[in-house]
Amino acid sequence: MRLRPLKYRELTAKLRKLGFNGPFQRGKHPYFLRGNKVVWAPNPHGGDIGKDIVKDILSQLGMTPEEFFKR
Repeated sequence: MRLRPLKYRELTAKLRKLGFNGPFQRGKHPYFLRGNKVVWAPNPHGGDIGKDIVKDILSQLGMTPEEFFKR
């Protein structure tokens, strides 16, 4: 599966499905928590989240695009 842009709402839904709580705001960017795991997200800005940022989020999660998008 190829990496693709995401809507902010789709990102939050996926992270919640993975067991993360949030988004919480402290500092410049929102973040999600699951136990001791923190995933930083971009600020909601109305447009799609670009592929490069999605790649960074997947790196924080330690997941491949296939694992992330099939859940």
